[in-house]
Amino acid sequence: MKQRFSEVQIIGFLREAETGVAVKDLCRWHGFSEASYYLWRNKFGGLEVSDAKRLKALELENARLKRLLAEALLEQAVTREVLRKKW
Repeated sequence: MKQRFSEVQIIGFLREAETGVAVKDLCRWHGFSEASYYLWRNKFGGLEVSDAKRLKALELENARLKRLLAEALLEQAVTREVLRKKW
């Protein structure tokens, strides 16, 4: 799923809200919902741009490792099943 806003833009929106702009106005001006704002605040609140990029890289690495683990477990299960059938 392609995000409409980058992490840099989201952090900019959060900083703008911290300066005192009303959340409703901020959402209307930039075209996103209040629910999105609060989700972003929970995820990116207090982060710098470099921290957000590092978080993104870690999430990608975590997803890759999970795929590798799932493939290894599947291969192990198939191997066990084949060995059981031979005997």
